[in-house]
Amino acid sequence: MSARIDKVVTSGVFSLDGEDFDVDNNIWLIGDDSEVLVVDAAHEAGPIVQAVAGRTVVGIVCTHGHNDHINAVGELRDALNAPVYLHPGDRMLWDAVYSTASPDRSLTDGDTITVAGTRLEVLNTPGHSPGSCSLYVPDLGVLFSGDTLFSGGPGATGRSYSDYDTIVESIASRLLSLPEDTVVHTGHGDDTTVGAEAPSLEDWKDRR
Repeated sequence: MSARIDKVVTSGVFSLDGEDFDVDNNIWLIGDDSEVLVVDAAHEAGPIVQAVAGRTVVGIVCTHGHNDHINAVGELRDALNAPVYLHPGDRMLWDAVYSTASPDRSLTDGDTITVAGTRLEVLNTPGHSPGSCSLYVPDLGVLFSGDTLFSGGPGATGRSYSDYDTIVESIASRLLSLPEDTVVHTGHGDDTTVGAEAPSLEDWKDRR
């Protein structure tokens, strides 16, 4: 059986720089009937555990370290006995949530993670945060973009550890070079495609 993708949405609070924002987060699961990889662990472990449905979890990948993408990691790691992946560039964000615990493994640009016979390629796409990563799955023609690329443009900048020029460069050089029909599964909101977003690149650059 080929790998499939499941989606869970949870709601909670994103907190940074002394401000709180109510958000809905997308959690993505890729795998088959035997094993699965979880992309982001937002707000509540229970719905994610339910979606895992007893499968072996090969890992919990954090696309970045903002609290709304990792605040269920501790409980989820304990419940699923699965390693947690995070790019070291976001360790300061992790430490703001988990002062006495560490990620299990580092995400590095160019790494690959395999689940259910399907390879995911790690792309470091900084800008929203220094350690933000996207996961490209060539066999399925999909990209998990975290908060780097959304339907309608780049993820938010203007807060600590973020930079607009950097995120636009990450999108231009790493993501928009993918095939146009690549489906982009985002950290919040609706899916998009590379082809749908690419024509707006010059407009995004002009915002600088």
